[in-house]
Amino acid sequence: MHNNTWVLVDLPPGCKALGCKWILKRKMKVDGTIDKYKSRLVIQGFRQKEGIDFFDTYAPVARIYTIRLLLALAAIHNLVIHQMDVKTAFLNGDLDEEIYMKQPEGFVMPGNEHKFDDVVLSNGFALNQADKCVYSKFDTSGKGVMICLYVDDMLIFGTDLEEVDKTKKFLSSSFDMKDMGEAEVILDIEKV
Repeated sequence: MHNNTWVLVDLPPGCKALGCKWILKRKMKVDGTIDKYKSRLVIQGFRQKEGIDFFDTYAPVARIYTIRLLLALAAIHNLVIHQMDVKTAFLNGDLDEEIYMKQPEGFVMPGNEHKFDDVVLSNGFALNQADKCVYSKFDTSGKGVMICLYVDDMLIFGTDLEEVDKTKKFLSSSFDMKDMGEAEVILDIEKV
């Protein structure tokens, strides 16, 4: 709601409203204790027909082999890896179609929306052409960072802690995020 993902409107004639539901889960720490409780609102898009109700799908998920490559590069070049939790998942998803959804439980009128791509690219980051969920920014001396998105998780690979901290400060000033510090677990892969 804070990101103006939807607007409360009357359902136009001839349109159907899709249902939605809250997905509730526990996020665990490495030691098996509960870190936090999370909720996600999910629209029941399976009720739509491709080519009629929508023409494309999108979710900001880096490819697993991209993540493995970045982890290998981090090991080879001794990169700092930090993790952030994006509280506003799906910042990149622009829709060409209008989607009508029934109001979720606890609905409140939204605020303003920001798009991740626009903000990051306007700050000098380059979009990776092989994987559209990876952004990089390096200066002429070779210092810099790479950002890797995986739905609502973000990995920041940096040449040093100062570069990572600058990036985290910039991201936190633009988006509602939680700093998870140095990455301990990446997609259920534990750091050793």
